[in-house]
Amino acid sequence: MPLSPNTANNPIPLEHGLSLDVTAGPAEDDLATIRQGLAAFNDTAYIPAERTALAIFVRDETGTVKGGLYGYTAWGWLYVQWLWLDESLRGQQLAGRLLAAAEIEAQVRGCHGAVIDTFNPKARHAYERAGYQVFGELADFPKGHSRTYLQKRLGTA
Repeated sequence: MPLSPNTANNPIPLEHGLSLDVTAGPAEDDLATIRQGLAAFNDTAYIPAERTALAIFVRDETGTVKGGLYGYTAWGWLYVQWLWLDESLRGQQLAGRLLAAAEIEAQVRGCHGAVIDTFNPKARHAYERAGYQVFGELADFPKGHSRTYLQKRLGTA
């Protein structure tokens, strides 16, 4: 995606020797600085997040990944960032099984809720079938579609 000709490779000066550097290709070190700074602030302002990654894979007999779920647990919540299944595996309730496995692990980690979002109507239906409830929508994300946010209360482990 192109950057504005006013900002591409041309930092915008601010006061006190600062500048705004707009980029479509941020350096990993720069992103780590932001991520670590925000995490440190949140740990001070709130209880520590204790963010822990969670991945569950669907593999075929050769060990090839054919689907999976990736997210993390933090602040007593399971955040599902990605849930994908190969086209050949869709419609077999595997999304529900992935979610159930993630929810069990999240409860073991002390989580009381789960959150996921999608702009795919079929995925939304699968999440609702798994007990997730809509709590918000963002229209035209992407254009002509809605991004739907869903949550589910988890039992205590």
